[in-house]
Amino acid sequence: MGSIPPAFHPASVEIVIPARNEARRLPEGLGALCAKAATLPLRTAILVVDSASTDETADIVRAWPDGPVPVGLLRCDRPGKGVAVRAGMLATRAPFVGFCDADMATDLSALDHAISLLAAGHLMVIGSRALGASLVQARSSTARRVGAALFRTLARGIVPGATDTQCGFKFFSGPLVRSAAASLRTPGFAFDIELISNCLRLGALLTEIPVCWHDMPGSTFSVRRHSAAAFRDIASIWLRSHAARDARDVRGADGQPAGAMMRGAGPVPAQRSALLRPDLFADQELLAHGSVLANGSLLADRGLLAAGVTTT
Repeated sequence: MGSIPPAFHPASVEIVIPARNEARRLPEGLGALCAKAATLPLRTAILVVDSASTDETADIVRAWPDGPVPVGLLRCDRPGKGVAVRAGMLATRAPFVGFCDADMATDLSALDHAISLLAAGHLMVIGSRALGASLVQARSSTARRVGAALFRTLARGIVPGATDTQCGFKFFSGPLVRSAAASLRTPGFAFDIELISNCLRLGALLTEIPVCWHDMPGSTFSVRRHSAAAFRDIASIWLRSHAARDARDVRGADGQPAGAMMRGAGPVPAQRSALLRPDLFADQELLAHGSVLANGSLLADRGLLAAGVTTT
C-alpha cells in the first residue's frame, strides 16, 4: 500500500471514501464532500482509499488542490469494498470516523446530524433508507429490488435491529470502529453487516438516522456479477457471528463476564469509557465542541432531534 497523508494537523473527524475505478464520478462527489466538510464545526480530513483501480482514480486524488479540508490517498492492491473500508478505518486516528460512497448518493446534510449524535455520546450512527422520514429516489431494476429484499431479510438474521445495512453512510466512535475493523474479514459488498455486528459485539448500540438518498448512475455493484458472492459472504458472516456468540455463552457459563457484550446490551462502564476517553481526542477543540454539540437546545435548534431517529 502507498499513501499520501491526509492532513498536517490532527483532525477530529476523518471520512473515508472507498473508490474502485471511480475516475468519472469521484471529482464531483469529492468536491461536494470537501465543501460540506469545510462547514462542520470540527476539523475534518478525507481519506480516499483506491481499491486496486485500473483507471485514473489515484491520479485525481494526487492532483486534488489544497484547501481547508485535507484530502489523502491510500492505495489498496487487493480489490473489494470491504478490504478498502477496513484499510481506511485502520489508517484513521480521529475520535470520530465514518465512510461515504464515492457517488455521494446520500445527501450530505446528514453529516450535521451524524456528527452531533456522535458528539452527544452515540457510538454508531448509520443512515437508513428504510426509516419513514427518509426520502429515497430509486431507479433500480426489478431483479435488483428483489435481491435487495432478500439481502435485507438475511441481514436481519445477523443484525436484527438494523433496517438498512447497505446505505453507504456510516459514522462511528473512532476507537470503536478501529477495533471492529481489525477483525473484519468480509472483502466484498456485504462487509457492512459484519462491521455492524462487530460493533454490537463490542457493546455499542446502533443509532439509525433518516437520509435523503438518490440512486446514482454508474454503480460498481452488479446484480449478475456480485450477488452470488454477496450471499456467500452473508452465510460466512452468520457462521462466524454464531460461533462467536456460542463462545461467549460458554465463557459466561464458566463465570466469565460475557453478558455485557451481548447484542442489545450497552457497554459496561469501563468499556464505554475506553471508547470515549478524552485522551483519545485529537485536540481540545473537540472537547469544547463536544460539550456544545451535545447540548439539547442546540440540537433542537438544528432540528436534529426530529422523529425518525432510532436507537437499538
